[in-house]
Amino acid sequence: MAVVWIPSLLRNLTQGKDSVIIPGSSLRQVINNMEDSYPGFKDKVMDGNRLSPTVSVAIDGAIISMGLLEKVEDSSEISFLPAIGGG
Repeated sequence: MAVVWIPSLLRNLTQGKDSVIIPGSSLRQVINNMEDSYPGFKDKVMDGNRLSPTVSVAIDGAIISMGLLEKVEDSSEISFLPAIGGG
């Protein structure tokens, strides 16, 4: 099962945990399983049926390019990174 690292802005959904272990073979499955365990998580990282433009996702240290179809291994580490804006 993958380790999902939770940014501080979303830890209120995971009872303060900075990481959780979640099953899934794709990013979509991991997010759906996160929602089952931590209701409200999906609303924070999704915009309809796609990833929210305010969130970047890294799997094993690399920003993903395939979106929700990105493959996840049992040994993967997933990080949800809030987008930082400015001007």
